[in-house]
Amino acid sequence: MSGAADELSGFGGTVRLFPLPNLVLFPHVIQPLHVFEPRYRQLMEDALQADRLMAIALLKPGWEEDYHQQPSIHPVVCIGRIFKEERLADGRFNLLLQGLCRARVQEEIETGKRYRTARVSVLPEVPPPPQSEAEVRRLLGDQMSQWFAAHSVALDQMSKLLESNLSSGSLCDIFTFALPLEPEIKQTLLEEAQVERRIRTLVAHLMSSEAPQAPDRKFPPDFSEN
Repeated sequence: MSGAADELSGFGGTVRLFPLPNLVLFPHVIQPLHVFEPRYRQLMEDALQADRLMAIALLKPGWEEDYHQQPSIHPVVCIGRIFKEERLADGRFNLLLQGLCRARVQEEIETGKRYRTARVSVLPEVPPPPQSEAEVRRLLGDQMSQWFAAHSVALDQMSKLLESNLSSGSLCDIFTFALPLEPEIKQTLLEEAQVERRIRTLVAHLMSSEAPQAPDRKFPPDFSEN
């Protein structure tokens, strides 16, 4: 995948919001989505006619009471580009959304549309200092190997990724996305732009958690519905 700077060439800082209660998107991954609500069908129509961008935002606890209005969202989102779409006969959509980069919501703006739109600032990733890169990559690999020691297929996939040329930040995002973690924990990791701190936070959480007895989530996962 090209760098976020290339992917967001010409981005004006305004993005359509797709808030969800249980999904955190990360850069470097592809998330299947199923869109059926009228407001998000409108979002899809507008995105496909323009820059194909939308930002997945995690709803804050208590969203149920205000879901059809404007419930609170976490301020850090992941901007994604519609990679592939299928328009169904009744107006719904299936799509693949490719995560591009982190961004912080500065303010929501009124557009007259059914869906929400925000002005955002892109959060650049801060790589580990050269003297720490090998250590944090090893920490991440060791912990992932322990967590999936009983699951040979997942372990093989993880090993291939660790042996690739992907950066440690990209690996951390991919693993966090694939792991069966609570959305609030994933959100904490999305909000951390400093890669070394992000990896150490993930490793500390995994060390204090019990590894799954059976795979809890496919990679890539099934379609998520709005």
